[in-house]
Amino acid sequence: MGSSRSSLRGVPDGQQLLQETGCEPERSGRLGWFCLGLRSEDLEAELSENPIGDRIVGAFFQPGQETVDFPSFVRVLAHFRPTEKNWTRDGVQPEPANSRNRKLKFAFQLYDQDRDGKISRTELLQVLREMLGLQVTEEQLQSIAERAIQEADLDRDDAICFDEFRKSLEKVDIDHKMSVRFLE
Repeated sequence: MGSSRSSLRGVPDGQQLLQETGCEPERSGRLGWFCLGLRSEDLEAELSENPIGDRIVGAFFQPGQETVDFPSFVRVLAHFRPTEKNWTRDGVQPEPANSRNRKLKFAFQLYDQDRDGKISRTELLQVLREMLGLQVTEEQLQSIAERAIQEADLDRDDAICFDEFRKSLEKVDIDHKMSVRFLE
């Protein structure tokens, strides 16, 4: 395919994109051919076994968009890179997409489908239905959602905002849950 420099030749702000996403130049060439004309159906087929695959696909494709360009693809995929262990916020550089906070924001948005900044009981139930399906009864799903809301909802508004979501996942190894190792 050529050198990594040639693989970035047609990408606007290619070097900035690599810096922003942490994708290594030698890997960008391999990803570039992959997402050239990538359609939502292609990604849906790859994620068909994932219970929330349609939500993940939605992160790559805006409503009405049929294909994804390379920069957009890499920016979303960067959330799944292992977390930078030695990254420190200096106030100048933006927080990397694979930081714990950005991974949590990405995950939060998978739940917050109406984009109102809160995960409602309805949205939580919808995700639980997708993830657990027929394995549990509707009554059990309602109970799980109720308990999750009670535990996370610190301001008692019957929804979970991002700060509450982040706090409820303090002890979860988000790097393990949201990392794709082929991007290392």
